[in-house]
Amino acid sequence: MNNESDSITGPVSVRNSQPYVVSAAFFSLFAIVGFALYGLPFFYDFFVNEFGWSRAVVTSGNALSKLLVAPLFGFIAGWIIDRYGPRKMMLAGALMAGTALIGLSMMKSLGFFYMFYVLNALGYVFGGPLPCQVLISRRFTKNRGKAMGIAYLGIGTGGALVPLIAAGLEKELGWHLALTLLGLMIILIAVPLPLFLKETPLLSEAEKKPEQAVPVKNILKNKAFYLLALGSMCSIGAVGGVNQHLKLYLRDLDFSQAQAAQVVSLVLLSSLAGRVLMGMLADIMKRKYVMILIYLIVGGSIPLLLAPSFAGREYIFAVIFGIGLGGDYMIIPLMAGDLFGVKTLGRVMGIVLVADGVAESLMPMLVGRMYDVAGSYVPGFVVLICVALTGALIISFLPYGKKE
Repeated sequence: MNNESDSITGPVSVRNSQPYVVSAAFFSLFAIVGFALYGLPFFYDFFVNEFGWSRAVVTSGNALSKLLVAPLFGFIAGWIIDRYGPRKMMLAGALMAGTALIGLSMMKSLGFFYMFYVLNALGYVFGGPLPCQVLISRRFTKNRGKAMGIAYLGIGTGGALVPLIAAGLEKELGWHLALTLLGLMIILIAVPLPLFLKETPLLSEAEKKPEQAVPVKNILKNKAFYLLALGSMCSIGAVGGVNQHLKLYLRDLDFSQAQAAQVVSLVLLSSLAGRVLMGMLADIMKRKYVMILIYLIVGGSIPLLLAPSFAGREYIFAVIFGIGLGGDYMIIPLMAGDLFGVKTLGRVMGIVLVADGVAESLMPMLVGRMYDVAGSYVPGFVVLICVALTGALIISFLPYGKKE
């Protein structure tokens, strides 16, 4: 990663070195996405059992909060990052996400349930993928895909560890205290490195060949923007639909808490390989083709959950789905950078992440509602398969973009 083309003109302090930048993004994604996003579904069955809520209700917190937060704050967050840099946003996001989990551990009513989910969604928007994507994109040129892949390993690592940690804490301390401790861990993990991070300047390559920011009105007139947004919505929606219901699905199959945690952890562990593999592919081949491949892997893995049961079925699914999951979120900013340039990336991704957040929030709630009506996950999972494959089809119409 220490390629000459990736270095900043003049002396580079440790706080602004490439390893430090990647580490800051890694631990932010580890905690804010890995722990908060993938950790909360582990507690859904406890919400169902203790409060008597339906599956549509327990998944509605994620849905309604993102539907409220994303349209109001997504573009604003992107504009702030483009103008002032990602550091303060990452700090604010970490504090909000950690506080949200602590609040959810103590809530007793739907009103507080939704309130703390809104705070968690704010943490995701301000401290999650968006500022990390901009942070990485400003510091890397040739190795951007590799660097993004390494940073996004934080999601897989945090997501792989959180069900095991949560299961152990719940067994010893109960789910309330387990969730409180996860919230504290988010703050302790995600705050320190961004706290000392220097705001990252644009790349020296960009200084040599100044990149003109594409006006937002021009982006909104470009059909490639809508293809990217719609295609990513389909795959992110399918991924969210599976992730939010996977533990509930496994519990229906009489998996124990520990067994369910192992499968969920394997999904995220496999995503580590997926992130590295897809990041490397994105550096050596057209990113459009990498994006299509990822979406086909996601759509092609879900039928395993509908196949007749056989030994190891759920674990095979976890490996294949995890590889697709690993590249899913990472490939979007890389493709957006190719199409619209790095200087406008914050604003572009601010809008795209709003759209993706809508899909990621609505699909789990739809699957939950379909389960409540049919008493089975079959209809919902069939819909997720169709949605993921539709995403691959939409992306096939994208232009190749100008790869840097």
